[in-house]
Amino acid sequence: MTDKKYTPEEADAYLAALTDAAERELGEVYREIDRVSMANTERILRIFREHRVSEPLFAATSGYGYDDRGRDELDRIWADAFGCEAAFVRHSIASGTHALAIALFGLLRTGDVMLAATGKPYDTLDEVIGIAGEAGRGSLADYGISYRQVDLIEGRRINIEAVVNALSEPDNNIRVVFVQRSRGYLDRYALSVDEIGELAREVHRVSDAYVVVDNCYGEFTAAYEPTAVGADLCVGSLIKNPGGGMAESGGYIAGSARAVELCGYRLTAVGVGLEIGASLGNTKSMYKGLFYAPHTVAQALKTAVFAAYVFEALGLRVSPSWSEARHDIIQTVECATPERLCAFCRGIQAGSPVDSFVTPEPWAMPGYLDEIIMAAGTFVSGASIELSADGPLRPPYTAFMQGGLTYESGRYGILCAAKEMLLL
Repeated sequence: MTDKKYTPEEADAYLAALTDAAERELGEVYREIDRVSMANTERILRIFREHRVSEPLFAATSGYGYDDRGRDELDRIWADAFGCEAAFVRHSIASGTHALAIALFGLLRTGDVMLAATGKPYDTLDEVIGIAGEAGRGSLADYGISYRQVDLIEGRRINIEAVVNALSEPDNNIRVVFVQRSRGYLDRYALSVDEIGELAREVHRVSDAYVVVDNCYGEFTAAYEPTAVGADLCVGSLIKNPGGGMAESGGYIAGSARAVELCGYRLTAVGVGLEIGASLGNTKSMYKGLFYAPHTVAQALKTAVFAAYVFEALGLRVSPSWSEARHDIIQTVECATPERLCAFCRGIQAGSPVDSFVTPEPWAMPGYLDEIIMAAGTFVSGASIELSADGPLRPPYTAFMQGGLTYESGRYGILCAAKEMLLL
């Protein structure tokens, strides 16, 4: 990035010219994003028609929630949307990490092995697995469940041969092959649905292990989901892509009937499973979120592409590049210094519709090993489908940016971030 000292007026003029150049160059990329959004929207509308969605399904239930028609129908709709046998969607799932913990504890038993096929999972799973934190707090390791991992090839491709070799070892006890679709806080690429499908086919050729996909940030970036091409489970958060910016909280688990059943027992209690769980008036926002999701994800993708173009033009390393294929909504920008990372996050915060007056500062956030700076001026607290950015304060001081409920507001936030960096 240039060492030129910009005045605010010079920065505005420079970024206005850069925006004009970006939008001339990015037209075809945006059209492809819209094509996928249209295909997904048509699919969701067809599913809604087939399930005869109507206002009575939005009614609230309380207490045990027995015979909650809206909840049960949404589960069936979700399964159809994800091309699989079964699913459940619950507002009471607190986060993506919570949903993943439900899935892992639902499927794994003492003596089993969890094999991560995409390298180390996202930081917040470290203590769930038991590869970090104190013993005795209820991690998988505390229950006698072991962990192994296979790293990606050059941070780009699943090492399917190494995974198959691990599964072919005598008495390997691998019960779950875990796939993280997005990058987390790592310098790696997001995975395509087709690559995950190839892995699932090879796993099932040699083993009865479950292929479990952390699908966070990837939903609706393609015309179908990993469960449609062989994954046993997809797991994610409703305050990311599939909630469409409408869901106030929640998560989902979708996949094979048996895997979903086992996860349902972990969600509530063995023998009860998905029969209970009052909606408490949250059902409508989850239906509405699924309806909005394809369009909202398209807005987030356009925002990410625009960010890649702008910060690449400013001389920073970005991933993916604006011209590369995308399989999630995350955009990374290597800021090189802690000052630039903090400036980037200040700009995102200042360009947000909520709490624009707040200055983000690094802090020791629970579940993370490094101090984290987070910018998120969102209507739903922590919602990653709304424009947000965060990053650990460790070299190369990478900002992980995602979201944008509308392209217009996302573009504005990106320009605010760029201006903050130019004024350093």
